[in-house]
Order: sequence, then C-alpha cells, then structure tokens
Amino acid sequence: MRVSAAGVVADGTFIVGREEEEDFAPDFELDAAVQRLEDGYSVELRLPLLSLRYPHEGGAPWRLMATRSIPRDDSVLLVSAPLNKDAISFIAELQEIGGVTDIAEQARAHALLSIRPELTLRSTRRDDGAGGRGGESRAALGAEIKWRPRADWVFDATLNPDFSQVELDVPQLAVNTRFAQALPEKRPFFLESTDVIALPEAAFYSRTVTDPAWGLRATWRGADGDATALSLRDDGGGLLRRPGPYGIEWLPQQRRSQATLLRGRWHGGPLSVGALLTTREEEAGGASNRVAGADLEWRPSTEQRLSARAMASRSRDGASAPGEDGHHLQANWLMRTPGWHLTALAAEISPRFRNDNGFLEQAGVRVLQTEVARRWGEVWRAHELETYLLVQHRGTLADGAQPAGQTVLRQLHPGLWFAAARNTEVWAQWQFDAERARRDTPLRSTHGVAAGYTVSPAPWLTRLNVEGLFGRRLDVDADRVGRGAQLLAELNLRAPLGPWWLESEQRAEHTRIAAPDGRRARADTALQWLAVLHADARDSLRAIWQGTRSRRFGSGEALPPEDARGEVASLVLLRRFGVGRSASLGWSRQLDRPAPGLPREREREVFAKVSIEFGP
Repeated sequence: MRVSAAGVVADGTFIVGREEEEDFAPDFELDAAVQRLEDGYSVELRLPLLSLRYPHEGGAPWRLMATRSIPRDDSVLLVSAPLNKDAISFIAELQEIGGVTDIAEQARAHALLSIRPELTLRSTRRDDGAGGRGGESRAALGAEIKWRPRADWVFDATLNPDFSQVELDVPQLAVNTRFAQALPEKRPFFLESTDVIALPEAAFYSRTVTDPAWGLRATWRGADGDATALSLRDDGGGLLRRPGPYGIEWLPQQRRSQATLLRGRWHGGPLSVGALLTTREEEAGGASNRVAGADLEWRPSTEQRLSARAMASRSRDGASAPGEDGHHLQANWLMRTPGWHLTALAAEISPRFRNDNGFLEQAGVRVLQTEVARRWGEVWRAHELETYLLVQHRGTLADGAQPAGQTVLRQLHPGLWFAAARNTEVWAQWQFDAERARRDTPLRSTHGVAAGYTVSPAPWLTRLNVEGLFGRRLDVDADRVGRGAQLLAELNLRAPLGPWWLESEQRAEHTRIAAPDGRRARADTALQWLAVLHADARDSLRAIWQGTRSRRFGSGEALPPEDARGEVASLVLLRRFGVGRSASLGWSRQLDRPAPGLPREREREVFAKVSIEFGP
C-alpha cells in the first residue's frame, strides 16, 4: 500500500517466489487520509480485515514494515526495520506487530456476502469504408458475487461480466518478432488471491479466457497450505497459440469452451510443494487440452532458493483426432551472497507440449541460462553499482524434419547498472547475440549495444524513462540482418488545474531496420497517451489515445511494400458513490487500415454503465 503526500493511493501484491515483482493490478478496499504538517505529513490507513484472507486456525504472526521514499538530491529510503541487502526477499525482514491478533480472531468466523449487479447500455456503429455500414444497440445485465463464510474461505462468481472499462493495453511492437508477448491481467474476477495460484504464465495465463459468459471460483487459505479451483465458460473469439521453436501458429478460437484450473500447495518450513490440473474442452466434441503438473520450492537459507516444475499435457484437435503428449520441465536456482547475485535456469519444452490455459513463448526447445552480478555498493555518486553477465542458449529438440541441437538464439550480455538520487537508474548492456529465423536458414549475428535512463526529476515530472538499442538487427520476415535501432520514451506528468489535478502518461516506441545495402527496409511505431483529470476523490475523466503504424518499404527484396495503421481512442467519465458503487459514461473509436489503398474501417461506440454493490 502506497500513499503520497497528496493522498494518491496505489496498492497491490508482492509475492516471494515470483521473481520478487510487484503487481499493482489487484485492488483492495483501502482508505487513506493524509494531512500535511509543519515538519512533514501524516498518513492514516484503513484496511478492513474482512477484505483479507488468512487461516481460520493458526497461521504466521502479523507483521508490517513502514517505509518512506524521499527522491531528492540525496535519495533516502526510511524503513521501520533493518534490511539485509543479501536476503532474497524483504518479506522476511518485516517486524511483528501487536494488537492485531485479537481483532483478527473476532473476524475469523464473520461471514461476508456482497452482490454487485452491473447494467451496461451500448450502441455500436461500424463502417467498412466501402459502403457497408451496420450497428447494434443492446443492454447487458451482469453480476459479481463474493461470499466469504469465514477468514480462510472465499467464493467468487461472475455472470456475463463487462470489462469494457478495463484500461487499454500498452501497444506492443510485435511485427518483427516470431513470438507472442504476454499482457498483464486487469479484470477483477481473476485478481482474487493471485498469490495462491502463484504460477508462471506457461502454467496458467488467465487472459486465454477471452469472453467469459460465467465463472465460478473457490479459494482456501490455511496455516500450512492453500488451494483454489476455478471454472469458466468462454464464449470464444480471439486466437489460440501453437508455439514452435521458430514461431507461433495462430488458430481462430471459434467454439465455446470450458476452462478449468485446480491448484493446491503445501508449505512446511523452507519447503513448499504444489500440484495443478488444468483443462480446456471445446463444446460438441471439439479440441481438448489437459495439463497436470507438480512443483516445489526449497529455501535452505535466506540467501538461496531452488525451484523446480514439471508438467505433462495431453491434447486432441477433435473427437476423432489422435492424441498428442508433451512435457514442460524447468529448474531455477538463485543465490545471494555479500557482493554477489547468482541465478541459473534450465528448461525443456517438448515439441508437442500444449497448454491452452497457459502462455508459451516457444515449444520444442531446450533453454540454458545463467547470470552473475557483482554488487559494488556505493561508488562515487552511485548509491548502488552492479556489473553483470548474462549468458543464454536456446536449442531445438528433435521433431520430424527438425534436427536436435540447432541453435535458435545465443546471447552474451555484459552490462552495468547503478542507482542514484531522484530515483535515478542508469544501465548499459553490450549484446553479442546470434539468431536463426527459420530451420533452413543460417545463424545470423546480431551484435549491438543497449542503454536506459530513468529519473524522477520534479514533482510535476514524476517519471522520465528513455531506452535505446542500436546495432545489427534481424529482419525476421525477410531473414536478413541490417543496421537498426529500437527507441522507447516514457513521460509521466502531474499538475494542478485550478481545483482539479491532471495526470498524464505518454509513451512512444519506434523500431527501424535497414536492408544490407543501407536502404530503409521496415519501420514500426507505437504511441500511447493516457490522461486522467481528477475533480475530486469521486469524480474523474479518463482519456486514452493510441496508434500504431507498421511499414515495409520494399527495398529490393521479394517482400512487397506495406503500410498498416491502427488507432484507438476512448473517453470515460466516472462517478464513484462508494465501495462497489459507480456510474460511468463512455465513448470509443477504432480505426484500422490494413494496407495503402484499402478503405479505412471504423467502429464507434457509446456506452453507459451502472454498478451497485449490496453488502456490508
């Protein structure tokens, strides 16, 4: 839970064992009050115990850490407990707090039931640019139900959910890559107790459910274990991924399907053991996919962690189609010592492994990776200085005409990173890489240099991030190497507008690759602007615009010129009446032009939504 001196609140989860990454997608029933004082400011937080999940009997002590970050000329982080920089996670450093156990005991058996019906009115108009026009108007009624009979159990149900107001995903430049890119989950139903699932995307990726008609979920949390079970009916749409060693085949997801996940874990001191079962069954005898797996995590000390996972799949493309079996094996090791940070990874994904409820970047490969980082501490004006070396090799597994041991990717990345005042981070990396675009093509050398700079320079400019990559780049479609660059710029602004406050985030990403003779071969651009105008704690106006453009110039190669453009814009006025009660009015527009000379396709939509929660 983070609260600024202006009263801006951010909350989320920090899960040990998931690469120690913060996830700000989950939202909790958190209230904050801030008062500025002569010598600083005071913060008061209110977090209802009924919104927390903890064992009905036993369990670990309640612990807490309070911190304050001061990003000035000399960055200072004030903490309420001493920290060990060599520890794998700061969670172990939290201090026990008194007075909470008795209050939690009173709330253990207290039941909670909330029902949140949602009514959405929507009018859509479409124009294909060639004289074809159409549209529809409809009303949709959905509901979110949450029942917590006691502290360790919670049941969730969703019926005809509407996620139209979920923030647009950041556009990604995926035109010059062979593999898909994962996106963060933002839909409320999937964010309950995300730490209980605690699975990598290869095992479970909730965004494979594209259009849920209904869903049920039960979650239990005990002193020595936890478990969850969920099942959703997906009305279809979107695309299914069929990854291989050199790319992904995309298949339309046209039929309804049932997606199910069972997950359980046992915790015993430094050892944690888990199991999972996930299935995806299409209706009327369509494709089916079943995955079973087991995982363990062992922490022999506060400086080391070993984790391993094994999954097996059984897939069938139809009732009469032959079944295919596959496996996914992975082991990770992490160790921190004074001055050193060591990691190692080994993975093997068989060619026939599938998980339609997961996200796989590649299949039919064996991956070996290690990284060694030397921590130098404070050097000159750097508060922290690290030098590191990353080495990775990806090779193929035998599959029909595909030979074993063929290099797909080889990486050698020496680099440095340091942190300084005003939340400044600077990094530079030299990349000595080699890639192969397809099975029957040679390995291409793609050397380059990358660097990045992040800073919080002023109260009105809260974040500036610039990244660049320059060197030899692989043009995947043309299977050739030319000089290229990839640039990223992010700018976050915050300023008062009379009695209101405006937050604005800008993002621009550009990639270009030249032909071997130096002429332009392709260029790709993605832009996004997000602005939120806060009238007060209840009223806000959010505007989003994003555009993408992908161009191939036809510089002497067999591939013809192309120029595809897309644009999305939305405007949403939101009024919050309290926890779980809100009303909104929105407008959106989408434009697509797949190629020059073709008509521009347009879609416009106006919607209104009311959500009212009934509960304590």
